[in-house]
Amino acid sequence: METIRSGHAGSVVVIGGGLAGLMTALRLAPQPVILLARTPLGEGAASAWAQGGIAAAVGSDDAPALHAADTLEAADGLGDAAVAGHVTAAAPDAIALLERYGVAFDRDPAGNPALGLEAAHRRRRIVHVAGDGTGAAIMRALVAAVAATPSITVIEGLEARRLLVDERGIAGVLAAGPFNACLLPTRRVVLATGGLGGLYRHTTNPLGAVGHGVALAARAGAALVDMEFVQYHPTALDVGLDPMPLVSEAVRGEGAVLIDETGARFMAGQGQRQAELEPRDVVSRAVAGHIAAGHQTFLDARAVLRDRFAARFPLITARCRAAGIDPARQPIPVRPAVHYHMGGIAADRQGRSTLEGLWACGEVAATGLHGANRLASNSLLEAVVMADAVARSLAGTAAGTLLVPRPVALPPTGDAGPLRALVSDTLGVVRDRAGLSAAVTSLEAQAFRGGATADPALVALLIATAALRREESRGGHWRSDFPTSSPGWRCRLVQRVADTGTHLVCRAVPLSDSSHAIARGA
Repeated sequence: METIRSGHAGSVVVIGGGLAGLMTALRLAPQPVILLARTPLGEGAASAWAQGGIAAAVGSDDAPALHAADTLEAADGLGDAAVAGHVTAAAPDAIALLERYGVAFDRDPAGNPALGLEAAHRRRRIVHVAGDGTGAAIMRALVAAVAATPSITVIEGLEARRLLVDERGIAGVLAAGPFNACLLPTRRVVLATGGLGGLYRHTTNPLGAVGHGVALAARAGAALVDMEFVQYHPTALDVGLDPMPLVSEAVRGEGAVLIDETGARFMAGQGQRQAELEPRDVVSRAVAGHIAAGHQTFLDARAVLRDRFAARFPLITARCRAAGIDPARQPIPVRPAVHYHMGGIAADRQGRSTLEGLWACGEVAATGLHGANRLASNSLLEAVVMADAVARSLAGTAAGTLLVPRPVALPPTGDAGPLRALVSDTLGVVRDRAGLSAAVTSLEAQAFRGGATADPALVALLIATAALRREESRGGHWRSDFPTSSPGWRCRLVQRVADTGTHLVCRAVPLSDSSHAIARGA
C-alpha cells in the first residue's frame, strides 16, 4: 500500500465531487487541498441532477426572514432557528458568488432573476438556470473553476474506505481505486459525500449514493443525528428506470395537478391549504396511499403549460419523450421516490463534527437546517453557504504533527444491492413497529460482521434504530402505529457506534439543548 506523503502530506482532504465538495475546495484556495472523487468530476453526483434551483430571498416582495420562517415551518418543529436564519440570510450572497464562478441564472425581460415557486414557499424565490437545468449548469461552472485553481489537487477514481483515527482525532484516509490502495496522512478531512437514496428501490439519486460518508464517520466514532428523517419526492417519473428521473416540484409550482387513471384530482382538499404544494411528506404520503389503494398516479400540466412546457422544462421534456410521453399533451406517470436525507453527521454552524479534525458539508451533514423535513431547493443553498463556513473554519487550522497511521484492513467497496428490498419495505414512506424491528434485527447482523454489505447495512441500521425509537409521526418519518406528532418527541436522536464496534448507542437530546449537547459529544 502506498503512503502519499511528499508535498501533499497534511493537506486538507475533501471527500466528494459534488457541489459541497467542489465549493469547499474552491473556498479554501489558496490553501492546498486534495479532492477525492470516486467518479470523474461532474459525473455521479446528485448535485448535477438538481432541477428546481436554489432558494434565495432576492425578489422585491421577499426577505430572508420570510425564507427562514418557511424553512422552519417545513422542518416540522425540529429546525434550528439560528442555523435557518444564518443560511437564509446568506442566500443572496450565495447566488452572487455562484455568478462570479460563471453560473448564468435565468432572468426576466427586465433583467431581474426569474423566480420559480415550489411547495411550502410563500414567495417565488427559486433561482434557476436553463429552466430545469440548474444543477448541471452549476456543476459545469464549478468543475471548470476547480480545474483552473492550482491549489486543488483532484484525484479521481479513488474511493475513501476508512477514516483513520488516533488519540488526537483524524489521522488519515485509507483510500482505494480499481488497481491500488493508498494512505493519505492528514489531520483535516471534509466529508461531502452526498446522500443515501441508493439504499432504496425507488430513488432519484445516483445508485452509488448509499450513505458512504455516514458510514465513514460512524466507523471513526463521530456522532450521527436525525437519521430517521428521509424525504421522498412525490413526483418521480414512473417509467421503469432505476434511478428514477425527477419531475421537478417547480412543475406543480406552475399549476400542474395530481390525478389518477380516472382523471380525478386526488390531492384537492388534502393538507392544510396548498393541495399539490403542501410539503413533500404530505404529498408523498397522498400519492403513495393512492397507489396502495390500487390507482395509477399522474402529474397533469396540460391545462397550465401546454406548449410552454418544453421551454420551461427542457430536461423533463426530454426524459418524458424518451419514454414515449409528450408532457404537453399527456399526463406524466409519477410515484414517490427517495430524494433527500435530512439526517447525517452531527455538525455545527462551521460544519465541525464531534470528532476532532472531521468536518461535514452538504447532504451528508445534519446541521439542523432541515429538521424533520427539507424545504424545497434549500439543499443546493445549504451546500454553498456551509462550504464557505467550513472553509472559514479550516482556514485557522494547521497541518499538525503527522504520523504514519496504524494500518487497518482494507474493507471492500459497499454493495447496497442485497439490502434495497428490505430497506424499501420497512423504512419507506409509512413505517410501523413490526417492520422496523425486523429491519433492525436483520441489519444489525450485517452491519458488524464485515463484507460488502456492512457499510450500507450500518447506514440503514442507523435509520431503522432511530425510526423505531421515535414513537410519533413528524416530517419525513411517519409511523402508522403512532400517526400524530407529540411534544414529548421534540428532540433529536443522537447515535454512535459503541466503542466495542458491535452495536449502536442511541439517545434523545432535547431540542433546546441539542446544539450544545452534540458539540460536547453527548
